[in-house]
Amino acid sequence: MGVSGEPDEIVSIGLIDFEPNEPPLPLRHKFENSLRYHVMLDFDECDRARLARDRSYDGRFFTGARTTGVYCRPICPVRPALSKNVCYFSSAAAAEAAGFRPCLRCRPETAPFGPAWAGTRATVDRARRLIIAEGALDHEGASVDSLAERLGIGPRHLSRLFARHLDATPLQVAKTARIQRAKRLLDETDFSMTEVALRSGFRSLRRFNAVFVETYQRTPSQVRRFARMNGRGPRAGECEVARVPPRLASVTVSGQEWA
Repeated sequence: MGVSGEPDEIVSIGLIDFEPNEPPLPLRHKFENSLRYHVMLDFDECDRARLARDRSYDGRFFTGARTTGVYCRPICPVRPALSKNVCYFSSAAAAEAAGFRPCLRCRPETAPFGPAWAGTRATVDRARRLIIAEGALDHEGASVDSLAERLGIGPRHLSRLFARHLDATPLQVAKTARIQRAKRLLDETDFSMTEVALRSGFRSLRRFNAVFVETYQRTPSQVRRFARMNGRGPRAGECEVARVPPRLASVTVSGQEWA
C-alpha cells in the first residue's frame, strides 16, 4: 500500500491480485456503506495511532483498508495505507460485517480486548465473555434470547447495546470468535481439520470450510500452510486446548472422545 505522494503498487491478498485503487467487485458495495459502522471512533485519533503504530491502542480499534479488503490492528507491521483509503471499526466483528477480512500479518485474532467503558459497557463485556470464553452461542439450541436471559435483559436491548458499543450483533461476535479460535488452532496445533472445526464451535466441517473461504479467501489448509511458512506451529509444553471454551475442549469425532 502506498504512502502519500507515491504511486500505489500491486497488492497481493491471498488468491487474487488487483490494483489497490480498485477493490474487488464483490466487496465494493460493502465498503461504500462501511461508514455506518463508525459510531464511536474519532477518525483523526485513530489515524494518528495507526500511523504511529501506538501499542496502547491495540485492541481498541481495527483499521479497514478499502484498497485491499483487509482489516488490521493499529500495530500492523505492513506499510500503512493512505489515510483516504482507510476506515475504522470498534470491533473485529464490525470489520468483518462490513466485508473486510483479517490480516495474516498482524493477526487480529490475537488482539487484546480494549478497556471497558462505564455503565452498559459492563453488560456488553460480560456478554462477550460468555460468547468468547464459554461459547454461549455455539451449542445446539443456543440463541440470542437465551444469552439475554442469562444477563437479565431482553434480547432487543442486548442487540442495541452490542450495536452501540461494538457496532456488531451478538451473532456476528460469535462468528468472529469461532473464526479466531480456529485460526489459533490452525496456527499453533496439528489437529485435523475436523478437530479444529469442532473445538472452535463450528457445527459442521462444511460450514467451517465455507466461513474460512468467505473470511480469508483461503481454505483452512492454505491458512495453516501460510502459518508454517512463517514459523508458526505447535510448541513443546504448550496446550492450545486451554484457550478454547471448556465445553469445546473435549468433543467427539466418529464416536471417539478426544480431549
